Amino acid sequence: MTETNGTPIHDAPLAGLRVLDLATLFAGPLAATMLGDFGAEVIKIEHPSKPDPSRGHGPSKDGVGLWWKLLGRNKRAITLNLSRPGGRATLLRLAATADVIIENFRPGTLEKWDLGWEELSAANPRLVLTRVTGFGQFGPYAHRPGFGTLAEAMSGFASITGEPDAPPTLPPFGLADSIAALATAYAVMTALTARDRTGEGQVVDMAIIEPILTVLGPQPLWYDQLGYVQERTGNRSTNNAPRNTYRTADGTWVAVSTSAQSVAERVMRLVGRPELIDEPWFATGAERAAHADVLDTAVGTWIAARTRTDVLAAFEKAEAAIAPVQDVRDVLTDPQYQALDTVTTVDDPELGPIRMQNVLFRLSATPGAIRWAGRPHGADTETVLTELGLTPADLAALRTEGAL
Repeated sequence: MTETNGTPIHDAPLAGLRVLDLATLFAGPLAATMLGDFGAEVIKIEHPSKPDPSRGHGPSKDGVGLWWKLLGRNKRAITLNLSRPGGRATLLRLAATADVIIENFRPGTLEKWDLGWEELSAANPRLVLTRVTGFGQFGPYAHRPGFGTLAEAMSGFASITGEPDAPPTLPPFGLADSIAALATAYAVMTALTARDRTGEGQVVDMAIIEPILTVLGPQPLWYDQLGYVQERTGNRSTNNAPRNTYRTADGTWVAVSTSAQSVAERVMRLVGRPELIDEPWFATGAERAAHADVLDTAVGTWIAARTRTDVLAAFEKAEAAIAPVQDVRDVLTDPQYQALDTVTTVDDPELGPIRMQNVLFRLSATPGAIRWAGRPHGADTETVLTELGLTPADLAALRTEGAL
């Protein structure tokens, strides 16, 4: 088998790694996708009659869920009912061949099916069992249903997002899940590295409420040491100014950042207000932020008199930091994204050529690749289980039992 970029699959950095993806919506499956993008063999295991709900999330085309094409890429899709004896026995056989299992059942569910760590590690002492839940495996909330939205609220993200006089704002996409997916992929690779040293697998306990708290920065430290609670500031920052979105003459928007002092000075020279640089308060980001009204007026007035094309060109010439506020239509035509092939084309048997985000990063010697988009529900069941050693009679018995 060959990658879409011509690199043989056996040369991929995670080639030889087998991952069983038992998870749904969205952190666990996305972590498995990231591993599959760099060569891991990912086997997606879904309930025979209750597939991963992401297959039905969002828009579809010709009855085919588009989100699944992204989330299910580079995965072989099989069905297995783990609550049936035959399904349990088959999973244990698969676990004996695997390196990683990723699951997101509520704590205690696998144990109820006699598929907890004790049974799985007995089948394969080198296995890494990765458990992704809203609140973790223990604590007072552990058995509550948990979703990324709850993490975005609990972590403090929503409380600092939005305008000061408006309600707390939740993101219109799976932010906490996506951050947890990145953290989960990192955790899996860390556990596998430890296994290389010790020869033994272990359990990864990933709580979706935690990684988003980490990326929010030093808020606990600020409160612990200063009693400081960050408030909503809209697009402004308490650390620097000007920092905002500004409307251009042709009705579009741009975002300006001046995290560096030198950039702030360049912006004020560009917009024709160099005298502000000499103000005592201009010397630090925090003091500039305290005078954001003055700076926003200066920058906003200048930008409002010009088209976005002219604004971007002027900022680039001045070596000042700016970016257009883009929607997905702009993203797909943006020359930098095009140069990076950030959104790439994948040939799909169901839909033909489709465009989706490429692998997450580039490796110079062993790049990842999208080998195929998300497969139909259960498309690889017979192939995978036959490779495992099951006979046609075995498969028929499992179907009769309701395990497939």
